[in-house]
Amino acid sequence: MKFLILNGPNLNFLGIREPDIYGRQTYDDLVAQVRDKARELGVEVTFYQSNHEGDLVDAIQRAYTDRTDGIVFNPAAYTHTSVAIADAVKAVGIPTVEVHISDVSRREDFRQVSYVRAAAVHTITGQGLAGYGQALEYLVDYLGGRT
Repeated sequence: MKFLILNGPNLNFLGIREPDIYGRQTYDDLVAQVRDKARELGVEVTFYQSNHEGDLVDAIQRAYTDRTDGIVFNPAAYTHTSVAIADAVKAVGIPTVEVHISDVSRREDFRQVSYVRAAAVHTITGQGLAGYGQALEYLVDYLGGRT
C-alpha cells in the first residue's frame, strides 16, 4: 500500500511555531516517526508539505494519478478556509484521514469549522505527532490491509 503524508502551512516550522501547542519536535522528527510506523506496517509513504493552497490541491490530484491508496492530511489553517482543498479530496476519492496535532475542539472558535472533515473518512485530533501513525493504522485497517 502506498500513502501520501500531506501537510499544510506552517508545519515545516514544527518545533519553532508555538511549542506550547505543537510541541518541540520538528518536521524532520515527524517524518522519521511516520517512516518508522510505515516500516512497522509494511507500507510505503511519501511526504509533501506546502504553505500554498494550490500546491496542496495539485499534490492531492497527483496522488490520484500516482494511484495512491490513502492520504494522511494535516491541512493546518486551510482546514478552516479552503473549499478548494475539500473539493480536491472529494474529487479524487482517495480515502483521507484528517489529522491535527492539537485538539482543535479546545481552541479558537474559527478552528471549529473543518471543510476537509466532510470529505475525510476519519479525523484524528489532539494526539500530537502520534496522530499521524494512528492515521496510517486506520487507513491500513480501512483498506483491509491487516491480516
